[in-house]
Amino acid sequence: MGEVEINESDQRVLVRSHIITYGDAVDEELTELIRSEIETMWNEPKGRIKIRGTSYLVSFLITAEWKRSIVDAEVLGNTSPRNNYFRIEEYANGNISFVDGLGCNSGYFKIENLYAGSTTAAHEYGHTLGLDHPINCDYRGKGVPGIMYPRGTLVDPQFQYDPSKPAGLPGGTMHPMYRKVFAEDIAALKLENLRFKNEKAIVGDFTNVYHESHRDV
Repeated sequence: MGEVEINESDQRVLVRSHIITYGDAVDEELTELIRSEIETMWNEPKGRIKIRGTSYLVSFLITAEWKRSIVDAEVLGNTSPRNNYFRIEEYANGNISFVDGLGCNSGYFKIENLYAGSTTAAHEYGHTLGLDHPINCDYRGKGVPGIMYPRGTLVDPQFQYDPSKPAGLPGGTMHPMYRKVFAEDIAALKLENLRFKNEKAIVGDFTNVYHESHRDV
């Protein structure tokens, strides 16, 4: 989820999101890793959109903070469209990171998925902005996979966990570290269709879910 602003002075559309982490497996260093990955990957393609006939560069401005002692009332009562709340733990039901739907502002991450270069945070951020997994997850013959392709996607051998494995067998599916954000992903956000008021709009929606540790449920 984020706040979108049309900046006429330098012809940019600014997407501002604030990442708030909590849980037993996170600290300031990991929080910064998540912030940096999201901002770097989503700005890399230098995507552009047209609004009212004018071309704008889309710039993602991501901030973040680790809240060690956050309480559920803070999440449940949040009214800022910039805030995204992610619990991070060693254990997650289903053994995978997730967010609470398409166009949301909360989720639960498994720390094992958040190593440097994993692309997990950037992928889940795409979901918070409303993007789904592609329908066809056989990407063989098309090169580098886009950021929204999920684990299990079939790709060319050099983008697999193990290039020597046959496609679809253990080791023969996409390694998430090879995913990239492309201009097509920026276009898929359809920011030009948002309802702007005083040059500002909201992408995504408030889910405001405070997640308990799955170990405690």
